[in-house]
Amino acid sequence: MGDILDNLAKEVDKISEEVTPKTPKTKKEVETVEIAEDNSPMNLLFSKGNFRFPQVGDTIDGEVIYVSSNEIYLDLPPFGTGIVLGKEIKDGLGSGKLKIDDVVNATIIDMENEDGYIELSIREASCEKAWDDLESKKDTQEKVHIKVLSANKGGLLIEVNSISGFLPVSQLSSKNYPRVEDGDKNKILNLLKKLVSQELEVRIIDADRETQKLIVSEKAAQSEKDMEVISSLNVGDTVSGEISGVVNFGAFVKFSIKENDSERKLEGLVHISELAWQLIEDPRTIVKVGDKVSAKIIGIDGDKISLSIRALQEDPWSEIAAKYKKGDIVSGTVNKINHFGAFVYLDKDIHGLAHISEMSEAYPGKTLGELIKTGEKYNWEILSIEPKEHRMGLVLAKNKKKKKEDKPDSAKASTDKEEKVEEKAEEKEVKKEKKEKKEKVEKKEKVVKEKKEVKSKTKKKPTSAKATDGEEEK
Repeated sequence: MGDILDNLAKEVDKISEEVTPKTPKTKKEVETVEIAEDNSPMNLLFSKGNFRFPQVGDTIDGEVIYVSSNEIYLDLPPFGTGIVLGKEIKDGLGSGKLKIDDVVNATIIDMENEDGYIELSIREASCEKAWDDLESKKDTQEKVHIKVLSANKGGLLIEVNSISGFLPVSQLSSKNYPRVEDGDKNKILNLLKKLVSQELEVRIIDADRETQKLIVSEKAAQSEKDMEVISSLNVGDTVSGEISGVVNFGAFVKFSIKENDSERKLEGLVHISELAWQLIEDPRTIVKVGDKVSAKIIGIDGDKISLSIRALQEDPWSEIAAKYKKGDIVSGTVNKINHFGAFVYLDKDIHGLAHISEMSEAYPGKTLGELIKTGEKYNWEILSIEPKEHRMGLVLAKNKKKKKEDKPDSAKASTDKEEKVEEKAEEKEVKKEKKEKKEKVEKKEKVVKEKKEVKSKTKKKPTSAKATDGEEEK
């Protein structure tokens, strides 16, 4: 087998009038040939051929002339013979097993190994081609098929063209997105593991050769199909479906749309504020996975569909004027306290805000924590009502009685009867007290009179005594 200069020497023979007695077989033998002279045949060859001597890192095409399990020999005219060893044989583009006469692209990793051959890497060359291919597909947004290698809590580890990449959870299609009601990361991981070894259709959203970063999106690949169906929807339409997932910021609803003779599944999001009219801390207290619901489409942004469940419910604020008025003193439970005030529920659906500024003005020097506590019920004065904006201003009432609630006639009659009974009881008690007082006075007067009579009799006793003594002397 020749080396890097074997074929060069043959080319030199063609343009040289001198005949070389021996053709070198390896680079070491060729090194004796003088090529440093400016007018040498090889220099003339370089100038005529208009080519550059290859360097480490260059890629070069070669024809397979020998194949074994752990090495491949390539013919590299006019530079000689190259060799590919071990793991460097792997073709990342998956062109299959190489055979004699195949032409492959390889990268030079050593100009001369210990055996005098040019050492090459098919793997490294194919890696460069793989990145070229990925960057091209990213620019054209062409769909590619990837294989899922493994999963972690953040997403899926994938492979494209033997290049490792990542598919984040957020970029999974609605079909494969892990809907876990309590958001448990271990449960999410278990669902993601079910996708390992599967092939998914994706689009490349980031490909950086220098940092070896490859990010793909299944959602982006599906959006084109979804957009065709979504284009038939309009804001204001009502859809019926099933709660497919509940998260801290709302709930997902999966619903079907007819597409020709088949049905296509779409998914929309009901934000936490659109689940019901009341204030909601946790969406899981309102809906759960599997619930059948109807919702109104309130927004379409690309392939994102925003839904509202409360839009199909009667607005409790529309009749608030019949229940509450500015200046009323009402009872309300503190639902939440934050830095700008306290949210207070007057009933199941109606709530108001006791703003920190109003509370500070009414109770100077006092903090909210000193005045009220979460979960406790207090009397509040209504400062303002804005039904359209669903706003009500409140302040903690100062020693004012709660507004009397309207009662049915039967309740009023019962109350009046009770009040009359109480009045009669009070009259009897008063009469009894007066009688007892009169009796006490009369008794006291009687005692005083008796004392006076006794005293009067006691004063007359001496006279009668003297008279008795005179009678005895007689």
